Amino acid sequence: MTHSNIEDYLKENQKLMEELNRANLEKEKLDNEIARLKHENNELNQKIEFILEQLRLGKSKTFGRSSDTSVCEQLSFPIFNEAEMEYDSNTSEEKETIVYTRNKKKKGHREEMFENLPVETIEYVLPEEEQFCDKCNCKLHVMSKETRREVVIIPAKVKLKEHVRYIYSCRCCEKKDTEATIKKASMPNPALPNSFASASAIAYVMCEKFVKGLPLYRQEQDWARLGFKISRQTMSNWMVLSSDRWLKPLYERMREYLIQRDILHVDETTLQVLQEPGRPASTKSYMWLYRTGREGPHIVLFNYQMTRAGKHPREFLDGYKGYLSTDGYSGYNDMPGIINVGCLAHAQRMFTNVIKAMPPNNDSKSSLAEEGLRFFTQLFAIEKAIEELSNEERYRIRQEKSRPIIEEFKKWINYHYPRVLPKSTLGKAIAYCKNQMPKLEGFLLDGRLEMTNNRAERSIRPFTIGRKNWIFSNTPSGANSSAIIYSMVETAKENGLNPYLYLEYLFDKLPNVDLGDKEMLDEFLPWSDNLPEFLKA
Repeated sequence: MTHSNIEDYLKENQKLMEELNRANLEKEKLDNEIARLKHENNELNQKIEFILEQLRLGKSKTFGRSSDTSVCEQLSFPIFNEAEMEYDSNTSEEKETIVYTRNKKKKGHREEMFENLPVETIEYVLPEEEQFCDKCNCKLHVMSKETRREVVIIPAKVKLKEHVRYIYSCRCCEKKDTEATIKKASMPNPALPNSFASASAIAYVMCEKFVKGLPLYRQEQDWARLGFKISRQTMSNWMVLSSDRWLKPLYERMREYLIQRDILHVDETTLQVLQEPGRPASTKSYMWLYRTGREGPHIVLFNYQMTRAGKHPREFLDGYKGYLSTDGYSGYNDMPGIINVGCLAHAQRMFTNVIKAMPPNNDSKSSLAEEGLRFFTQLFAIEKAIEELSNEERYRIRQEKSRPIIEEFKKWINYHYPRVLPKSTLGKAIAYCKNQMPKLEGFLLDGRLEMTNNRAERSIRPFTIGRKNWIFSNTPSGANSSAIIYSMVETAKENGLNPYLYLEYLFDKLPNVDLGDKEMLDEFLPWSDNLPEFLKA
């Protein structure tokens, strides 16, 4: 091969190598582009799946059953293969007697319904001249009585009550001295001086709004139909002034008793206040709820704040030491002297939502969510069985039965946490349980603690339902008054009192006592033994 041929061959070979390198670079670019597109496609599919899950979940919330337990009941799954786990072939067969019970109608149920009602008796007798026999004209005697009972409703009515106080003077002193002796008859102080509001009228307006959820503009119409025109502004003034003068001292005293306890529940919900300084009318504010646990006396306190910042529970519970049952909101973290106890109902609800959000043909995620729900089913079954036991017995059984289930649940969460899509509904449920696990197992620390924060949710529900009717508060002072009135009403209900009668009693008595005397205030608290019997519901 000549020298020129070798050079041509090398040039040709170099050209081929350059083309091969270019082809490799192009292939690498295509591979990178394919990988990028696959990654984007995967992300888009996850987003689409997440959106579809939220759509199905939204439809379920709108049109489906609201109970969390309904999904668990529909699953009808065994509890951790209990039959296989408990089976022992060496155990001899025993006969089991199953006793079925059913509720029987109580005897005298109608009598129980009527026992607290005042009775008006109307007697129908024959006229004296007709009490003679038609055959022999002998005097008739009463053989028996026939009684018919009816429940009568007495609608509200408005009447004017005049308090007339007589003033006395000595005529002798008027003739002899320059100053005459003057005496006034004693008369109780009114709930609101220089106002025509009575204790009953103020209590009525408060209960119509804060017990029945009736906004003031509708109450204004009701009063007009009763023959008395009164503006909603006047009724609003009644509530704000009365709550500030008479209910607020009781509210503060109840807060003192609240922070002396060692187990509390807390929750919060949104509130719209139109005229907050420096804030648009559409800005969300918050109503916080603090209440005692299963042990009485029961205290329920609402507290209005402009934000959801964690500083608000710290300030309200300043000085409190003990357990705090919450829904997992981070604002309750790192509070000095407080141990957070999580809510297993919230965690269970997230797995229930996974099943609601799943398409009918997706068995893998649905079965995994069902598997997670089994842990909650077992825990709640144990809790229901020990509900009536003593705190000591409840604590002991939880250590024996509930703690092993919690430990298995932790292993299950840690195993599946890296194996599920983090942005999916299932991934969020598992991540929530993993992050909240130290709080979720907090109920094991004390037999008095509860597995859920349902107690706080039930107490805040009257506010959330009422909010749908009256929608917003006009001013911060009105929101503060609402918090105080809700506190008195809900605490009264929790302690077995009739809210209207209790408020009327307070507005009748408190203007005539020393509110600075804490011992005197204690006699008017909803759980006081000194309250009259007729206030009880």
